[in-house]
Amino acid sequence: MKPGRIVMLVLGTLAALAGLGLLTGAGAVGWANFQQRDNGYFTTPTERYDVDSHAITSAGMNVMVDKELPSGLPADSAARILLRGTSASGKDLFIGIGPQADVAKYLTDVRHSELTAVDFTPFRATYLEMPGTKVPGKPADQTFWSASAQGPGTQQIEWDLRPGTWSIVVMNADAGTPVAVDLQAGVRSDLLLPVFVGLLIGGVALLVIGVPLIVAGAAGLGRHGPPPHYPAGLPPPPPAPPATAWTAGPPPAADRSPYPVRLTGYLDPGLSRGMWLVKWFLAIPHYIVLLFLWFALIVTTIVAGFAILFTGRYPRSLFNFNVGVIRWNWRVAFYALAAIGTDRYPPFTLARTDYPADFDVDYPEQLSRGLVLVKSWLLAIPHLLIVAAFTGSARTWGTSGGRWVDDTWVAYRDNGGISLIGLLVIIAGFILLFTGRFNAGLFDLLMGLNRWTHRVIAYVALMRDEYPPFRLDMGPADPGDALPVPYPPPPVSPGPEQGMTGPPLS
Repeated sequence: MKPGRIVMLVLGTLAALAGLGLLTGAGAVGWANFQQRDNGYFTTPTERYDVDSHAITSAGMNVMVDKELPSGLPADSAARILLRGTSASGKDLFIGIGPQADVAKYLTDVRHSELTAVDFTPFRATYLEMPGTKVPGKPADQTFWSASAQGPGTQQIEWDLRPGTWSIVVMNADAGTPVAVDLQAGVRSDLLLPVFVGLLIGGVALLVIGVPLIVAGAAGLGRHGPPPHYPAGLPPPPPAPPATAWTAGPPPAADRSPYPVRLTGYLDPGLSRGMWLVKWFLAIPHYIVLLFLWFALIVTTIVAGFAILFTGRYPRSLFNFNVGVIRWNWRVAFYALAAIGTDRYPPFTLARTDYPADFDVDYPEQLSRGLVLVKSWLLAIPHLLIVAAFTGSARTWGTSGGRWVDDTWVAYRDNGGISLIGLLVIIAGFILLFTGRFNAGLFDLLMGLNRWTHRVIAYVALMRDEYPPFRLDMGPADPGDALPVPYPPPPVSPGPEQGMTGPPLS
C-alpha cells in the first residue's frame, strides 16, 4: 500500500472523527441553549428533603472563575443558579446562599445536616449529620447572605455564579426543627450560544478537511484497478479439490444461481488445538487498522452514493477500496472471531492474496440511481433483521430490585449475551481443543452464516443492485466462484516411487 495515501487516510479519519465529535457536542449544547430560551432553567425534579436538625446545607461550592471570562463576557454570565422550595412543615421557609466560612461560623455547634449526595432515579438524599447543642439565631437576621428569600408558601432565589466558596442553606424561618421542604434546583448559562457556535464551526471545518483526505486516500489505495483473481507470479490453481477432511462441505448446488458477492474460506488442516483461545488478542493490530478502514468505508460509501445518484456509476477506485476493506475484515474474522478456520496470520493488505479466506464483488458497470436512496436502509431491513440474529447479542431481562417500593428497588436489568456466530465458534473451538479436529458441519454452517452476512454488507454498501438471496450457501466454496482458490493442501509425505503423495481422501 502507498504510504502517502495511508497517511492521508489516517489524518483524514482523525480529523473527521474529531469533527463529528465537535458536531455532536454542538448538537447537545444547541439543544441545551434552546431548552433554556426565555430565561428558562435546566431543573431537577421537585423532591422532599426532610431532616430532624436545624438546617440543610450543601457542601462548599468552589467557584473558580475570573471577573471576566476569556470571551470578554462577565463572570456572572457563566451560570445562574435557581433554588425553589415549598415548606412541607407548615412553617415559613428560608433559603439562602452565603460564603462558606460565614455559614460555618453561623452553624458552629448547631445540629445541622450537610447534603452529601442525591440520587434521582430513584430519589434518595444522603446527609452527613453535624452534631451540636446550640440554637441558632434566625437566618434572616444574618447579614452575610449573597442571596436569600423568606416567607410562607413557595420561596425562590436566583443567584449569578461568582468567585469564591459558597454554601446553600435551607432552614425554617424561625430556625426551629425539623426542616421539611419540597425543593427544586436549576441552572442556566449565557455561554451556551457562543460555545455552540464555536463547536459548530470547528466541527464543520474538521469535516471539510477530513472527508476529502479520506476520499483521496481511499481512491489512491483503490486505484490499482480490479484485484487479480490469483496472486501475481503464481500458476493458475488446480480445479477445486474433492470434498475431504481439509475442504469441508459439499460443492455448491448446480441449481442455485450465483450471487455476484463471493466469500470463501478453506479450513486449515493442521489447526492448533488451543491457539484459537488467543487469536482474538493476536489480532489487536488488525482491529486498530480496521477501525480507521471501516470509518473510511462509511465515508466513501456516502460519497459513492452521491456519485451513483448523479451518474449511475460507483467510482471504481472507491469500489476497489471498499471491497478491500471488507476483504481485510473477513480475513481477520476468519482467523480470530467468526470461523477460527486458520492459524495463518492475516496479511495487512487490501488486495487478494493466497490467504485461505477471500472476499470479492463483481464490479457493476451501471447501478440504479433510484435504488441508491432506499436499498441501504429500507429494502435491506428483512436481511438486517436476520443478520442481527446471526451477529447480535442475545438478551435476557430480569428484575434487579426503577423505583423504591416498600424499601425495595424494583427495575429491569438488561443482560448482554453472545451472538449465534460467536456461540458456534466457541462450541467448535472446544471441540477442537479436546478432539484436535474442527467439526466439518459446524464449519460449513459458520461459512454459510458469514457468507449471508457479507452479502448483506455489500448490498448495504451500495455495491450491487441484486437483492441478496435468502439462503445459506454453506461450505468453503462460494457458488459464484467457478474456480475457487483452494487452500494449499496439507503437508505430504514422500512416496515410495514418485517422492510425494497427496492428502488422503478420508
